[in-house]
Amino acid sequence: MPALIPTDHHATITWLGCVPHRNTAEIVAHPLDRMPLSWAGYDDDFHSGVTRPSCSRVVSQHAKGTEIRNVRQVSVVSAEELAGIAISLGLDEIDPAWLGASVVISGIPDFSHVPPSSRLQAENGTTLVVDMQNRPCRFPALTIGKARPGEGRDFKAAAEGRRGVTAWVERPGALTVGDRLRLHVPDQRAWAPDHAEMAVSAHESVSD
Repeated sequence: MPALIPTDHHATITWLGCVPHRNTAEIVAHPLDRMPLSWAGYDDDFHSGVTRPSCSRVVSQHAKGTEIRNVRQVSVVSAEELAGIAISLGLDEIDPAWLGASVVISGIPDFSHVPPSSRLQAENGTTLVVDMQNRPCRFPALTIGKARPGEGRDFKAAAEGRRGVTAWVERPGALTVGDRLRLHVPDQRAWAPDHAEMAVSAHESVSD
């Protein structure tokens, strides 16, 4: 039985970008028309690689700088959620380059909350695996502030729950602006440890 269920939710790629290897805090992605992806991601991107040094997001599991599997090769954001962030900041729009985005998609509601391990699959088979929800950080705020002086300071609050997801390449191939992606989700219910414990207790009571 398949563990991943194809859904009727499809997205269209509206923008692609690359953050070159950098030595500054500023994040600025360069737009692309086409993004060839290998097992390591997009080779010219700052976040490419089969492994990476652990960062503050996983410091509870790994000391900072520990070499770990790179499941943060690609950053995927929603055009609809970017529009919502822009409204919250009082801007006409948010340029995805300011966020260091890799892929901008349109068409999947509540995109930042798709289940971890979901797949985004292009019609040519190229497949991204969603690792987890991305978290707003200070770097886009600095970039926005430089492009729109005084407007970036509230980015973290405005982008909470709308920052998209990080992902890694499950099946190499190329993505192109205009490509259609289909969402596949894991075939499992949400984790409910309290419910499971109550079920065990009830079973033990019946057994007694």
